[in-house]
Amino acid sequence: MLTRALRYRFGGYDSAVRLGDEQLLRQNADLRGLVVWDENTASLLAPLHHLPSAVVPPGERTKSIDTVAELLERCVQESLERDSTIVAVGGGVVCDVAALVASLYMRGTRLVLVPTTLLAMVDAALGGKTGVNFSGYKNLVGTFYPAEQIFIVPSVLDTLPQREYLSGLAEVIKTAMLGDPELFELLDQRAEAVLAREPAVLEELILRSVAVKGQIVQQDFTERGGREWLNLGHTFAHALESVAGFEGWTHGEAVAWGIAQALRCGERAGITDPAYAETAIGLLRRYGFRCKIEDVSPHALIDAMQRDKKARGGRVRFVLQRRPGETELRELNPQIVRSVLMGS
Repeated sequence: MLTRALRYRFGGYDSAVRLGDEQLLRQNADLRGLVVWDENTASLLAPLHHLPSAVVPPGERTKSIDTVAELLERCVQESLERDSTIVAVGGGVVCDVAALVASLYMRGTRLVLVPTTLLAMVDAALGGKTGVNFSGYKNLVGTFYPAEQIFIVPSVLDTLPQREYLSGLAEVIKTAMLGDPELFELLDQRAEAVLAREPAVLEELILRSVAVKGQIVQQDFTERGGREWLNLGHTFAHALESVAGFEGWTHGEAVAWGIAQALRCGERAGITDPAYAETAIGLLRRYGFRCKIEDVSPHALIDAMQRDKKARGGRVRFVLQRRPGETELRELNPQIVRSVLMGS
């Protein structure tokens, strides 16, 4: 595979994304520092096995202050210095936690991310958001700290469970809705190839998603404006994950459900074009996502939304769309939100 590279400037940080095969890592075998894996990724990517490593349990429970403290202690034990490198190999959980550690240790040490899930490749690894869950709320504690380099090796997705692969596709669909109509068409017209993980199609999904997110983040690194659009569906999704105790739903499944709720709320508020809402929800269903649930309390969901990071002055704001590529942040009449959730 030919190496593909994209370069970004996020705030005062340079961040390079490189897509290729394991040769990418062999070319950087002189990295010095600590590799953070989870129990599912520790056997991957042999070129990194010579480095000291820390293995954390997989899953959302790892996104905690306790894990951060344990990894910081490991950095001390390994005598890491400011020019040492923390390398995260794994999905969004590992990338988020290791990046937070890198941002805190000695007020910032070097960071390299090697995402191993589709969700992390197209979303979590790019843009510098770090974070852990706290007090029952999703990503309540975190920093902005982009990786110097992100190495994407699509071949590692061959062993990714189908449910986790689909979780990443939810973020790809979101990205297409935000800023790439050709990607939306690809997802619609070539669903069989997408689901089969055909290498050429997979590479295009990843590169197009990274390009859209990278452009948005460059314009609004610390999420004061347009970057908040990347949270399409996430106000609902994070509430669902919190209420469910971070169990039973993958992040992508929650995001897909959340996108459907945002479209329905927008339609009911007279903002979202009904035909577009129908098309987008239809695409989500085509990939097997649940767009309606009946076993979660709407009142609990609304209560969890009050802690959403986009809330201002106690008022929850939602990312809504009029049509593809036309996105805005709006408050909604609570009755609209409640009625959609009651009927979802």
